[in-house]
Amino acid sequence: MNGFRVGEDDFEVDGRPVRLLSGALHYFRVHEAQWGHRLAMLRAMGLNCVETYVPWNLHEPRPGVHRDVAALGRFLDAAHEAGLWAIVRPGPYICAEWENGGLPHWLTGAVGARARTRDPEYLSHVERWFRRLLPEVVSRQYGTDGAGPVIMVQVENEYGSYGSDQVYLRHLADLLREQGVTVPLFTSDGPEDHMLTGGSIPGVLATANFGSGARAAFATLRRHRPRSPLMCMEFWCGWFDHWGADHVARDADDAAAALREILECGASVNLYMAHGGTSFAGWAGANRGGGALHDGELQPDVTSYDYDAPVDERGRATAKFWAFREVLTPYASAPLPDPPPPLPALTAPASADLTEWSPLEAVLDALGTPESEHAVPPTFEELDVDRGLVRYAVTVPGPREPYPLSVRGLRDRAVVYVDGARAGVLTEGTPTLLTPVAGHARVELWVESLGRVNYGPRTGEPKGVTGGILHERQYLHGVRARGLRLDAFDDAAAVRQLPATAPGDGRPGLYRGTVEVDSPGDASLELPGWTRGFVWVNGFNLGRYWSAGPQTSLYVPGPVLRAGANEVWVLELEEGGERVELT
Repeated sequence: MNGFRVGEDDFEVDGRPVRLLSGALHYFRVHEAQWGHRLAMLRAMGLNCVETYVPWNLHEPRPGVHRDVAALGRFLDAAHEAGLWAIVRPGPYICAEWENGGLPHWLTGAVGARARTRDPEYLSHVERWFRRLLPEVVSRQYGTDGAGPVIMVQVENEYGSYGSDQVYLRHLADLLREQGVTVPLFTSDGPEDHMLTGGSIPGVLATANFGSGARAAFATLRRHRPRSPLMCMEFWCGWFDHWGADHVARDADDAAAALREILECGASVNLYMAHGGTSFAGWAGANRGGGALHDGELQPDVTSYDYDAPVDERGRATAKFWAFREVLTPYASAPLPDPPPPLPALTAPASADLTEWSPLEAVLDALGTPESEHAVPPTFEELDVDRGLVRYAVTVPGPREPYPLSVRGLRDRAVVYVDGARAGVLTEGTPTLLTPVAGHARVELWVESLGRVNYGPRTGEPKGVTGGILHERQYLHGVRARGLRLDAFDDAAAVRQLPATAPGDGRPGLYRGTVEVDSPGDASLELPGWTRGFVWVNGFNLGRYWSAGPQTSLYVPGPVLRAGANEVWVLELEEGGERVELT
């Protein structure tokens, strides 16, 4: 029998049993010019398959406005050329430490807690999106009607960690079939009874996600699915970092031992991540602390998605790569290829000469949305801001004595100015200015989203000022608001036309200049003395930097640079430094 199928005990390709040795590599976290190199690294590690998510919000920034949906198809073609099968996880929710778990802000802003359920409004958007997306998958399926790389497609994602709406899951499975997906479907959930009962679908392959303890995990899965191939769909061989927290790493030998245990169980595996890449352009998500309920403090994810993976952020083999290759070699059907040659790296350090500066006010005037006035502060969603800033302005009536000024429901961070002078920084945990404010006064709050929650019950929660601005116990009304979306900087001509003065002397605003490069290649961009903001090189948004650490530099893919002068823009939101360096 031709094609890929799920047998009673094994996966089968053209009638032959096969073990899937897969690795996660997100096409949207790797520069397209480097896909081939990263896929070759997976092959050299001993993998025969690649897995990727699909972030809906990246491809549909506004309802009905699509952006490069064909990128998925090009990536699948690259996987096929590299000799790899492919597993596609189209969501609509993906987690992935990605902004809002991949759900568009305009969608969760409208449907709220009805997302990821059978709600008709939510499902109508999902159906419309899948009709646009799935042709990229359907035309590349492996089977009798085609020789493409796609062998499996996931239904939702770790749904048992969130909900229990079986009507919703069945609807998604039926929708995938209606749109032409013929390869096997599957679900993936934690190896716990409530997660498997909430997230799996009768008649659809169930897989498990874990980082260790394979025998116990598969024993739980077997209680729910006595006969089916075993697979760890997410073997967490590393982990991700949060701003302001310690860097997380996993010992290579420990991870290799856990991988060996999976394979000794006769199971297939998907390394999460085989290569993590980078959450460019501010797309990094956030978690909530608070233990199992994920209802505590905000924990925004750093820009790097290196994940302590066997192939690091710059595409280099780590000790974990070689340890995994040793474990995987006995399961290979042929001798493993050598790793591809390393990609070029920057040959000499260089410093950017940032000679132009525009204050935040001027940047907002040129690139921001129109200002609007509201009885109460609007959310980012109401202002159609996905990633970026909102400036809220309100008047404290007077005359009146100084009273505490506070913000309810602040998400996530506000730099506050009173009559033009900086008065402090507010956060969700510190919502009150240290110095009371007297009236009459003009108050401005420059509020930044640090990443929408991507996992748990607070996924989809709104950003901005969600509860009001208070002077003592009195709400302040007549709030004026104006948004600055990060994708406004995609219009390079508009950015270059910004009125500029020099120097900025560390003040918040947009710093612009150039850096001379003799021989382009992969590089790190360092910002000593800078506080928090975003960096663009030749119009490519490298992502957020923040002195809170643990990440101290930004990865610059070699294809972004060019020989000669390279444009550098730094949007600093608090206090700038003296120089920017490429190393």
